[in-house]
Amino acid sequence: MSSEAPAVKKLPWVKLAVAGVVLAVAAVLVMRGVDLPALINRGMDLIRRVGPVAFFLAMAVLPTAAVPFSLFTIPAGEAFAPQLGLGTVIAIALVVLAVNLALSYWVARYALRPVLTRLLQRYGYAVPRVTPDNALAVTLVMRLTPGPPYVVQCYVLGIAEVPFGLYMIASWLCQAPWVVGFIVLGQGLLNGNFIVAAKGLGVLVVLVVAVQWLRKKYAKREG
Repeated sequence: MSSEAPAVKKLPWVKLAVAGVVLAVAAVLVMRGVDLPALINRGMDLIRRVGPVAFFLAMAVLPTAAVPFSLFTIPAGEAFAPQLGLGTVIAIALVVLAVNLALSYWVARYALRPVLTRLLQRYGYAVPRVTPDNALAVTLVMRLTPGPPYVVQCYVLGIAEVPFGLYMIASWLCQAPWVVGFIVLGQGLLNGNFIVAAKGLGVLVVLVVAVQWLRKKYAKREG
């Protein structure tokens, strides 16, 4: 098999349906007079009461079960920057990212390999054949191609048996800027500081442009 990104058949529709349900629920709540800002504040208070240790432990483990990583990165800065400092929150999150990458690889390659292989095939994801010559290319194509969620990327690369060291370095470098961008953006949005939010959004915009440039450059080189 080639190093092309796996095809996706069904999962995008699931994602669109989930997004639609979330928006519909939010709209219904607003129409029924629910104070969404107050609801968000109560959620943030709950996260703070849970504490950074439990929060970051959950962040290390739960994305392996397909919980979106952004559900942790977006509130992390606002929840714990006053206590720990934004730089410390970002540093911890980047360490947690590495832990989750390693855990996801172990789950896919060893612990639940048969189950995850069948699940990926069910949703139309093909596992590429990895050789010493194409391992980096396979990893970059998977990490830079829009579509597959973070956990699916991890599982495909683990099942494909990309060398662990290469997987960790390339994956961490590809994902770390997104973690930083979402933490900064989330802190700005949740505390109403739109200057901070704009900085986080700027990081994400630069990342989108950089990913597109890298994909085009890689495509030209492969062609």
